[in-house]
Amino acid sequence: MDFKTILYDVQDGILTITLNRPERLNAFNNAMRDEVIAALDAADADDEVKAIIFTGAGRAFCAGADLGGGGDTFNYKPKDPGIPRDGGGLLTLRIFECLKPVISACNGAAVGIGATMQCAMDIRLASENAKYGFVFSKRGIVPEAASSWFLPRVVGISTALEWTFSGRVFPADEARSRGFVRTVYPADELMPAARALAKEFCNETSAVSVAMARQMMWKMLGADHPMEAHQIDSRGVYFTGKSEDAQEGVKSFLEKRPANYPGKVSSDMPEFFPWWEPRDFN
Repeated sequence: MDFKTILYDVQDGILTITLNRPERLNAFNNAMRDEVIAALDAADADDEVKAIIFTGAGRAFCAGADLGGGGDTFNYKPKDPGIPRDGGGLLTLRIFECLKPVISACNGAAVGIGATMQCAMDIRLASENAKYGFVFSKRGIVPEAASSWFLPRVVGISTALEWTFSGRVFPADEARSRGFVRTVYPADELMPAARALAKEFCNETSAVSVAMARQMMWKMLGADHPMEAHQIDSRGVYFTGKSEDAQEGVKSFLEKRPANYPGKVSSDMPEFFPWWEPRDFN
């Protein structure tokens, strides 16, 4: 794939998406937004990709929006009537809909959209060199990338408000202690750790099961009652329970051998998927 602002590399079932504008500390622009979305589209369509890792080239993860436009950087001038959609939100909503597990391997500064894009990722790992900042109040704008939905669900409302009220930049250790980051590693151990974790999601697991679990967990964060989860669980168990993957899962366990799941995310998702879109059910 001919990308200009990211690197797309698949090895052993793991896709690494590297934000690749190191001369600008991987500052986010429209081209990067479009390329990351295209990369996620390609990953969802590729059954060889079982997990995705995001990281940054050079010494930063993503230093936020490219401020090359000066004071008018955030002064959008839409061509069509109405309010234009936030570019960061287009990205995080695409991550939200992804069918593959998404891991952040934050190698350096992650500010603004560099921090908020990680809110939509499933597991966040960090280098000792990482630092984070939800700096919108210091730029005269508001939190973007749907982070007003994601961030409180990840770290709780009080921490989310503290970080966004102050706009301060804080180290990886604070991100870990507040629950934003799972583990902090020495710089040279970050990517090996991320790949080791991704392999756990790839080896001897059903890709269809993993894709369903990801969507079930994320979508239920907005549910009003556990009955909504029970309804989806019941459908999921019914339809996956009669699949070839379920047959293989039980047989491999009883035969004490590694499983080899035939199911493909591109073609074998349960017939009611995606259940959150308006559909007629019989």
